[in-house]
Amino acid sequence: MKIQAFTVGMLSTNCYVVSCPETKEAIIIDPGFEADYEAEQVMRYVDENQLKVKFIVNTHGHADHISGDLVLKSKYGVPVCIHTYDAGCLNDLGEHLSPVNVLLEDGGLLKFGRVSLKVMHTPGHSLGSISLVGETLVFTGDTLFAGGIGRTDFAGSSNRDMRVSLKKLVGLSDDYVVYPGHGCASTIGEEKRVNPFLLWL
Repeated sequence: MKIQAFTVGMLSTNCYVVSCPETKEAIIIDPGFEADYEAEQVMRYVDENQLKVKFIVNTHGHADHISGDLVLKSKYGVPVCIHTYDAGCLNDLGEHLSPVNVLLEDGGLLKFGRVSLKVMHTPGHSLGSISLVGETLVFTGDTLFAGGIGRTDFAGSSNRDMRVSLKKLVGLSDDYVVYPGHGCASTIGEEKRVNPFLLWL
């Protein structure tokens, strides 16, 4: 699996292009673009590496993670994937739910090429927040950051749900690499050692 990160938008969202080196199939996670050049740099990377985009995936429905969905959907003609509970957020983009999009559920699989990522429902920051779990890594969206967690003071947020979700994540092996929705990468083990919010657990 190959991962390329781009920092986009005013809130410095991490947009990831994740690809299968053998088949060149790829997904784009959290395209929170706010400017044309941000979309263009991601599309340039896809073109230069001859990738075949299969899905656009949102870890949750907040604007700083979904604002580039329609640009990419128009370019590649592929489904937008989002958890059922956050699917209504696509309406804010003018993208009403339709059969061409994919509603994700806990335990589901996203397959592209020879890569599979398991959907883990991790609410707390939003009702439909998810993490995507691979064999040695996890994309945590705005649930878990290096040294922090996502805010729980929004509509649809919940401290209680966040605690349950964090327990799921810290159940992964310590050597799992954490790719968050904002900030730098980390590992589950490092976060268990230094992240003050995990003292909740």
